[in-house]
Amino acid sequence: MNSNETRTLWISVGTALLAVFLVYSYSQEKKAEYDRRFGTSKRVVVAKEDISEMQTIDDTLIDIVEKPVDFIEPGSVTDAQLVIGQVAATPIRKGEQITNSQLLEPGPLTGIAQQVSPGKRAVTIPVDEVRGVAKLIKPGDRIDLVAALDYGKGSNIRREVKTIMQDVVVLATGLKVVNNIPRLFEKASNGDVLIENLNEDYQFSNITLEVNPKQAQDLIYILSVSPGSLFAMLRNPNDRTLKKTPITTVDSVLGKASRRAIAKSIRQPTRFRQPASVPKVKKRKKKKGPFVEL
Repeated sequence: MNSNETRTLWISVGTALLAVFLVYSYSQEKKAEYDRRFGTSKRVVVAKEDISEMQTIDDTLIDIVEKPVDFIEPGSVTDAQLVIGQVAATPIRKGEQITNSQLLEPGPLTGIAQQVSPGKRAVTIPVDEVRGVAKLIKPGDRIDLVAALDYGKGSNIRREVKTIMQDVVVLATGLKVVNNIPRLFEKASNGDVLIENLNEDYQFSNITLEVNPKQAQDLIYILSVSPGSLFAMLRNPNDRTLKKTPITTVDSVLGKASRRAIAKSIRQPTRFRQPASVPKVKKRKKKKGPFVEL
């Protein structure tokens, strides 16, 4: 390498270093100006995309950005490791800062005692596809309860259907509890944690309701006498009206005349009567020829 090439190389290196120094100086100057205008900056965790309620947060859903201290939300999380694996208690929009109040720590369902209103009681009743609105009931829904009870003995047994409770709050469907993490945590024999997602759980066979003490007694009485006689009717969440409904019996459905006719037909079965004498049929004469008339 001759002297000219060496000099050119050192000039290039010096120019590059000068450019780097100028860029660094410019960035520091702008940062100082930015700090004077907005204050010092701080790293916070934000949502990289929309996060749904009760969704588990992983590293693909979050990002770390620097924001001026004056623009940081109270309680914002600054460490990504404190967010990963947590559950979103509320929906979080893209670009929104993630705060501690928006996070829930996953864990076993510990019960619903804190969700029962003072003066109310939690009672569980059995349901199936017919008695439980095809198991489309969710925690937080409101339902009416209808009872179909039999009374009397023998031929005097009667059935009455009555709406016994209206606007009843559903606290839980099976193990899925309102305002709680829809997961069931269990430990296997080898120590592994098994997580069952209850968001789409339709395998439940009971629902837990919030009722007053008198209603609780009525339900327990019906469950002890005829546990399969309770039917749930789903209400619109904005419909809070209470209407008095009459009792439904066979008379109100078919009418008294129809009931009497049915009862009479059961008590007095129709006797078989001999048919009247059958008139003799005249025999036709057979025609002569190659075709015989049958």
